[in-house]
Amino acid sequence: MPRVSQDQLDARRHEILAAARGAFARFGYEGATVRRLEDATGLSRGAIFHHFRDKDSLFLAVAEDDAATMVATVARHGLVQVMRDMLARAESPDTTGWLGSQLEVSRRLRTDPAFAQRWAERSAAIAEATRDRLRRQRDAGVLRADVPVEVLAQFLELAYDGMVLHLATGRPPGELNRVLDVVEGAVRRG
Repeated sequence: MPRVSQDQLDARRHEILAAARGAFARFGYEGATVRRLEDATGLSRGAIFHHFRDKDSLFLAVAEDDAATMVATVARHGLVQVMRDMLARAESPDTTGWLGSQLEVSRRLRTDPAFAQRWAERSAAIAEATRDRLRRQRDAGVLRADVPVEVLAQFLELAYDGMVLHLATGRPPGELNRVLDVVEGAVRRG
């Protein structure tokens, strides 16, 4: 039997995550049965669970993958860029997967204490990346100095949560890019 390289295993894992993201978004955590995950991935349960211990681990991996992308974007470009990326996705066919997984994370945070505990570390990484970026921007003279970094971070987090809710309710993006210009202007030095 031919040996499978680590690159091939990583590629398969990435394919499973992408397909599972869509299934969790479309059906929710409970509705994304193993059968639906098999259909979405085109793989058997054995192939899926070779890479992930169980459905909960698979969902957490999807959420972690999204969180890692957010942390990297925040570190390089800030939380407003994450929101701009969200808007760009909202206008593409892929929006259901990404936005749906964000909404499912939010729901599970409210309803599943064990998940909330496991997720706290990932959430803290996003928050810390946001605060680090804001501190660097303030030190560079880009951000307003009359408001504490913690308050600016909370303002941006509320804007993010509001945008997720706005898009989740099916409202069109409309002028949200211009709204983000206002949000960005509110934290920048005059």
